[in-house]
Amino acid sequence: MAFISFLGRVLFASVFILSAYQEFNEFGLDGGPAARAIEPRFKTFAGHVKTHAGLQIPDIETKILVAASVAFKGVGSVLFIFGSSIGAYLLALHQLIATPILYDFYNYDHDEKEYSQLFSKFNQHMALFGALLFFIGMKNSFPKRQLKKKAPKAKAN
Repeated sequence: MAFISFLGRVLFASVFILSAYQEFNEFGLDGGPAARAIEPRFKTFAGHVKTHAGLQIPDIETKILVAASVAFKGVGSVLFIFGSSIGAYLLALHQLIATPILYDFYNYDHDEKEYSQLFSKFNQHMALFGALLFFIGMKNSFPKRQLKKKAPKAKAN
């Protein structure tokens, strides 16, 4: 059973590892294609947050966002494979931040082709987020093992 659990974590984390590896290889001086794709979406998302929530998101260079994304996915995946809750938290944080920015279906009308594609991807990534929350919940629901203390031996007189 332990091997199957490990294999499941490896397969799950492979999605994040492969994505981080690809973004790392394409990074370059400007952040690569990922930075160019994120920049307009991040500005639109920041505008929505300011308009609807009244919060000002600070201007962040997209190259730094991509680097943080690669780091969260890479480190989080490796830790997650070995069963660490910290890795699951890193991946969940990445999903929580990146999903509404990357898959901005809410900027399109229901009739547009992009809407259904982005909505489908958004739901897939929310499912990954849900799986991470499930892992964290299961990890925290089992009591930690406690070492049994040996009773002191009675002295023979």
